[in-house]
Amino acid sequence: MARVDSVEQGLELEREYERRFASRQDYRWRVWTILIQRVFQRYVPGNGSVLELGCGWGEFINQVRAGRKFGMDLNPASGRRLEAGIEFLHQDCSQTWPLPDGTLDLVFTSNFFEHLPDKQALARTLREAHRCLKPGGRIACLGPNIRVLPGAYWDFWDHYLPLTELSLAEGLELAGFTIAESRARFLPYTMARERNPPLWMVSLYLRVPLVWRLLGRQFFVVGVRP
Repeated sequence: MARVDSVEQGLELEREYERRFASRQDYRWRVWTILIQRVFQRYVPGNGSVLELGCGWGEFINQVRAGRKFGMDLNPASGRRLEAGIEFLHQDCSQTWPLPDGTLDLVFTSNFFEHLPDKQALARTLREAHRCLKPGGRIACLGPNIRVLPGAYWDFWDHYLPLTELSLAEGLELAGFTIAESRARFLPYTMARERNPPLWMVSLYLRVPLVWRLLGRQFFVVGVRP
């Protein structure tokens, strides 16, 4: 029965991805090109190993530069969208990851934790990330901040777990991480429904942190395995 449930969940995810992102695929790819160049590439050491939780259609993991790359997702279609050489882990992230201890330099996740069913699943996921990271390795987490999105957060069918930068930081600390960075407001909320700004505005936004305090609706939290 568990296997049937997992298959059904994966197919539902595939339908959701198609409905939500298919018409914006090219735009999302180009936005992630900017985000990686301007922000996220710096978290990957030279020739390091990276795993993306909830890799989706691969906008991050396909473009980030790393020596070894993994993408994890329950959506069976995700594996077909990853470039050659990226190892696809088709599984529930709260179950044991098929990686030895101390394999990774970075675990990255964007707009994923809110889709987990409860904090127990998140806690198990964070413990697996801690186990698989090298000492000094980091987990970088981007996601909607329920404190500044009290109503709009629930506009998506598959949002379950509301978090703030503080609650996530506490969960990371309980899993054994120390907090290296914590921003309550970083990026705007979503590229799924809202009118998409031109790319030059995305680049400008990233260069003006004062604007983040007004328009930022997503937290950015980085934990380090001591």
